[in-house]
Amino acid sequence: MFSRIALFLAANFGVLTVLSISSRVFGLEHWLAQQGMAGQLNGLVLMSLLFGFGGSFISLAISKWMARRSMGVQTIQQPSNDNERWLLETVAAQAKAANIGMPEVGIFQSPQPNAFATGMNKNNALVAVSTGLLQAMTEKEVEAVLAHEVSHVANGDMVTMGLLQGVLNTFVILFSRIIGMLIDRVVFKIQRGIGPGYWIGSIVAEIVLGIVAAMIASWFSRRREFHADAGGAKLAGRENMIAALQRLQGDQTPEELPGQLAAFGIRGGMGMGLKKLLMSHPPLDQRIAALRNMSD
Repeated sequence: MFSRIALFLAANFGVLTVLSISSRVFGLEHWLAQQGMAGQLNGLVLMSLLFGFGGSFISLAISKWMARRSMGVQTIQQPSNDNERWLLETVAAQAKAANIGMPEVGIFQSPQPNAFATGMNKNNALVAVSTGLLQAMTEKEVEAVLAHEVSHVANGDMVTMGLLQGVLNTFVILFSRIIGMLIDRVVFKIQRGIGPGYWIGSIVAEIVLGIVAAMIASWFSRRREFHADAGGAKLAGRENMIAALQRLQGDQTPEELPGQLAAFGIRGGMGMGLKKLLMSHPPLDQRIAALRNMSD
């Protein structure tokens, strides 16, 4: 837990340092001082950090609670049948091999074969599988899917993505407001207070920068999936991991996981053109090819 707090504080300090240096290098601080807005920059930075990281941190902190509530996850406290007992034993063995604490294990009702992992602490995470996955896959394939999710937990992907999202949120909020100020002063010639240019410019800039930030987060998310597949292959066997992904290729049911959980699921949606840049998962054929090319 303390390492997560240290990472959070380090990320905040890093953002402050980058913003401070870049504002000096590019002359933004000097220009704002000439316009009488130097004090506003400091306030904007603090506000951006507060909202950017605050929202990301809160989302991460309540991720397990939200997962249970939004997906109706039933946590297995005491196994009521052989399937539940096997799930607990399999995840326990994989968690031990990955050197993490035993995650909570749950099942949620969905015809779609899927699974996800979430949680703020890798030693106190949640791994959940759908009823559709348990019905559609063999035991070895389910084991590989569980190993993929345990690898997400062991790699600290939830925290890493939370920190990345906090950094991106901060930059989007800050620079959209600065762009709004520039438009207000340069285009609309507003010298005192806030005019319409600020609101128009900041809203448009936030939308555009938000899309760019989403592309960056999605690119990083796709890279994480390759690492989780490789980790799953090491824990459950490469051929089992490939077989599980091939099984998903034949499934045509639509994606049901909500946004944040979808990024940590075993599968993702399909995308073309611009939408392809916003996909949280690489295409399944690319993931299978990467596993086949993975060195033993």
